[in-house]
Amino acid sequence: MDVPLPTSAELSTLPPVLITRPERQTTPLVFASPHSGRAYPGTLVAESRLDPVALRRSEDGFVEELFAAAPDHGAPLLAATFPRVYCDANREAWELDPAMFDGPLPPWVNTASPRVGAGLGTIARVVATGETVYRRKLTFAEAEARIRQCWQPYHDALAALIAETRARFGFCLLVDCHSMPTHPAQSGTPPAFVLGDAHGTACAPRATRLVEEALSGMGYRVRRNDPYAGGYVTRHYGRPRDGVHALQIEIARTLYMDEVAVERGPGMAALRRDLTALVALMAGTDWSFLA
Repeated sequence: MDVPLPTSAELSTLPPVLITRPERQTTPLVFASPHSGRAYPGTLVAESRLDPVALRRSEDGFVEELFAAAPDHGAPLLAATFPRVYCDANREAWELDPAMFDGPLPPWVNTASPRVGAGLGTIARVVATGETVYRRKLTFAEAEARIRQCWQPYHDALAALIAETRARFGFCLLVDCHSMPTHPAQSGTPPAFVLGDAHGTACAPRATRLVEEALSGMGYRVRRNDPYAGGYVTRHYGRPRDGVHALQIEIARTLYMDEVAVERGPGMAALRRDLTALVALMAGTDWSFLA
């Protein structure tokens, strides 16, 4: 792996989220990456059935680096440091699989969502390749600690950035940044980007179209809402009637990384240049139609 993981000493002082702010916010945009964290607790690695690289295959690897130019163009960038497989910030707080735990869960826990059924709740049962993560059953106290220490700080920070942006500009466009794995069953030419706006309910279609046209103009194949229409973050925060729009961007990992080794690939620099150009274009756009 070409990016060293944090040491035990670094993990003990690393905050659950990192916010990179511009000197002055000049655009109503907020960029966020909930799935690119790679601070793996030693206990997780030790108790997993999987080797460290296999654990990492659920990451949206290096996505926060692809959008690192956001603060240079007047927009804050929020990134989780904790890994998705440890706690998934793009889920409800309490989507938990009862089969993973050594005792009954509280009745208010959401045990029946499709994400839980797929093994990908707030605490994942499997990684993206379908392999089981844990050797043992977890306790509810362990899940609760992760949610309090990881999920809650991420959403506190995100909600605060959205509120600050809305107070400054009157509205906000949240860009929720992700990457998508290659699926062996895919047929035809897969898209380079999938834009998710919950089928037009989380973001003004005009905003989605602007981003779609910008990426298409760079030569990328772009699809909308298929197969990713937007996760919890998009659907929870995207409330256009309240002046908050949320657009999920999924980027094909084949464009920029080695999915097996979880390493940057030769396309990383070119993609980062293109996404920097996209950020610059978005930062220079008059978004007053979102108000």
